[in-house]
Amino acid sequence: MSTSILPGERPDRLEEECAVFGVFAPGEDVARMTCFGLQALQHRGQESAGIAVGDGETIMASKDLGLVTQVFDEASLAALTGFVAVGHARYSTSGAAASWEAAQPHISAIDETLIALAHNGTLVNTNSLRARLIDDGIQLRSGTDSEVAAKAIGDITKKTHHLREGIRFAMEHLKGAYAMVLASPDCLYAFRDPNGIRPLCMGKLPDDRGWVVSSETCGLDIVGAEYVRDVNPGEIVRFSKDGVTSEQGVPAGRRASCIFEYVYFARPDSVMDGQSVYQARRNMGRILAREAPADADLVLGVPDSGIPSAMGFAFESGIPYADGIVKNRYVGRTFIQPTQAMRQLGIRLKLNPLPSVISGKRLVVIDDSIVRGNTSKKLIEMLRQAGATEVHLRIVSPEVLWPCFYGIDTDTRDQLIAANMTNEEMCEWMGADSLAFISLSGLRESLPDVSEPSFCEACFSGDYPVEIPPSTAKKSFMTKADFAAEYARESEKAEKTQVTL
Repeated sequence: MSTSILPGERPDRLEEECAVFGVFAPGEDVARMTCFGLQALQHRGQESAGIAVGDGETIMASKDLGLVTQVFDEASLAALTGFVAVGHARYSTSGAAASWEAAQPHISAIDETLIALAHNGTLVNTNSLRARLIDDGIQLRSGTDSEVAAKAIGDITKKTHHLREGIRFAMEHLKGAYAMVLASPDCLYAFRDPNGIRPLCMGKLPDDRGWVVSSETCGLDIVGAEYVRDVNPGEIVRFSKDGVTSEQGVPAGRRASCIFEYVYFARPDSVMDGQSVYQARRNMGRILAREAPADADLVLGVPDSGIPSAMGFAFESGIPYADGIVKNRYVGRTFIQPTQAMRQLGIRLKLNPLPSVISGKRLVVIDDSIVRGNTSKKLIEMLRQAGATEVHLRIVSPEVLWPCFYGIDTDTRDQLIAANMTNEEMCEWMGADSLAFISLSGLRESLPDVSEPSFCEACFSGDYPVEIPPSTAKKSFMTKADFAAEYARESEKAEKTQVTL
């Protein structure tokens, strides 16, 4: 489920940072293919979109704020001619918010040669490298970690005269999550962090017409590419007129694919690590029905990601499934300022219950997650206004207790409702008749087809596969109770100092 973001408000959902897409296909309209690929991946980021194309001599790029269809038209695509392309759709988490400078791909110059980089994920250690680049006289315009990576690759490539050395240097020094595609004027590169936190897959066009790289397999499907495999953790894959080559840029670490891709981020028609996302969500609903049954008349799913899980819950429990919540599919992110009265409507911009279906009924409502709780609270209010007699809320992810630093937009712990309230307190505050979350073991059980099953579950467990810098962790890990205790200590210290003076 994803609600509209009103200006000045933080989203009450987990949001994915970006989508990346790349094409190497001599003789094809690579700009148009990349545009189609980004449209298939639009769910991963809606703030800005960009495409860069190489024609063997140079790189041409076009990017702007807005959805893919708002940024590109026939004229802008026709101006991007070449045979290698990278594309990006952005949702901001790290660094600058929505701005043209922060939009990707980022361009970096290596003497007279340009490269274009698109990045999905978030890096946790860019401050020292940023300072080094600035000391070397390199201008950084956007404040994003992705730009730091692009400039670092360009800087080292200029010194070594080998682009793969620049990429390798970045992989050795950048810590965190990254799935990146990079275009030089005549080659496409794809590489991934040693833990494989963010997804990246590759496919082949029919009749050996070329290669495609995408954040999800649904991006391959839309351009007719056949899935070949995922880019391995720590791997660098190069696509050129000489063929496809692969090397290990850095040693692979502990495998830690983001488990939330299956819960919410990925499109249901995508396949990740061999697992159908749709089937995984059905499994989650079935397992949750066994773990937390409810006595009710109907099962409802919160569109869109909650619907497959609701069908699974209904199948397992024997309670009928119904479409009781309608989603307005034409309301996305907007730059139109709402009035205060419209702001109060909030969730109604996106979701509206059907009284004819739910009036007088006891409901089991299935959603993917609870972050701050505001959206769930408003939804329950709407369902009761529409005549629901009981609302039993069931969540197909465990409690989100810890912030993410790897490309998902979660705030500090003091903003996460489950880190600051008990289950009973959350249930009462949101106005539900009952509330239950799937267990972490149940979530893992829902993914039987995943090859080499090992996930990043840090948002549930606090076990981070990449160490978080202490300066970042200190503030981010504090709950409301921690902030209150620190404030009390500081106040007491100030009083003692005043008395001493």
